[in-house]
Amino acid sequence: MSEASASGLACEARLNLPNLPLYIDRISDRLQSFDADASQEGQRLDFRFAFGGASFDVDRLVMRANAADRDGLARIKDLLATAIEVYAKEENPEIVWTGDFAGETRLAQFREMVVTQVGDLTPHMRRIRFAGEDLGRFAKFGGMHIRMLFPTREVPEPLWPVLGGNGLPAWPSNDRRPLARVYTIRALDLEKGIIDVDFLIHPGDSVGAHWAMQATAGMKIGIMGPVGRPVRLASWYLMGADETGLPALARMLETLPAETKGAAYIEIADDGERQVIDNATGIELHWLPRNGVPAGLDERLARAILSVAWPTGSAFGWFAAEAAAATTVREHWRGTLGLGRDETLAAAYWRQGAAGLMAG
Repeated sequence: MSEASASGLACEARLNLPNLPLYIDRISDRLQSFDADASQEGQRLDFRFAFGGASFDVDRLVMRANAADRDGLARIKDLLATAIEVYAKEENPEIVWTGDFAGETRLAQFREMVVTQVGDLTPHMRRIRFAGEDLGRFAKFGGMHIRMLFPTREVPEPLWPVLGGNGLPAWPSNDRRPLARVYTIRALDLEKGIIDVDFLIHPGDSVGAHWAMQATAGMKIGIMGPVGRPVRLASWYLMGADETGLPALARMLETLPAETKGAAYIEIADDGERQVIDNATGIELHWLPRNGVPAGLDERLARAILSVAWPTGSAFGWFAAEAAAATTVREHWRGTLGLGRDETLAAAYWRQGAAGLMAG
């Protein structure tokens, strides 16, 4: 079926998962965190996204996906297959989709990009502009992040992934596989076909920082996405980030509705790392320079977040920083205040002494 003639695309996969009833609630919770409306009738669970629908028939062990276009269908297949891979890992799931685009190998979420511009915002934050084709997908689904696929010393000319029969990326062997790290789309211009990404330049074994230090116009890189949970719309936000979460927080301040209220705290190394943010909202921005305290050891960011009283009404908490601080904030929001997953997102973007998937 051609994409042009596909007004209603659908596919399904039969599941070899006899224990599915034991963890279907966790799958449901995960899917709802991506702004899905859920309903249940008997042993059938239905999910409605803005870009399509999905269902699980628990009795018959079948999951289905439908959407109006190829991007939407690929997104839903990815969300379903990822949830199965996460929660059904012990059952060694085998997912084989049948139906529309079942035999396709082109990975809908992948683009090859070319560096067009490199510049420094601060002594330790470098902005790199990338050009690519057909970038409309990266404005969909509410995800702000992308997986960047880097060449390395060991794999200087990687092969890009393709689409597997399970609806997820199929990667080349390790000797040709790029290294993936997650970064924020700082800005996206669909008309010009460009994406801006901010890289934190710091010491240590960071493939992203090392690549960004060497980046010049004409270099090629792969990206996949968008990834990440969408941030729920609210009238009031409490935000916190260190340098690794700064690009995402800054993007939200520049794109949320003007009437949005709240407070945002950003931890930076020193005042030299302040950058211009075109805050289009009523959210009050506070900078917290460490001034010599090593990254990850200054507790003021987490303490600032915990000190803010949670209001009644429409509110959302967003936090992205080192793992220990993220745990402190998450436990306060979820445990002490009893807030749900639909009201908060506290993410560990990096961990002391370890290389992580997120930028950092």
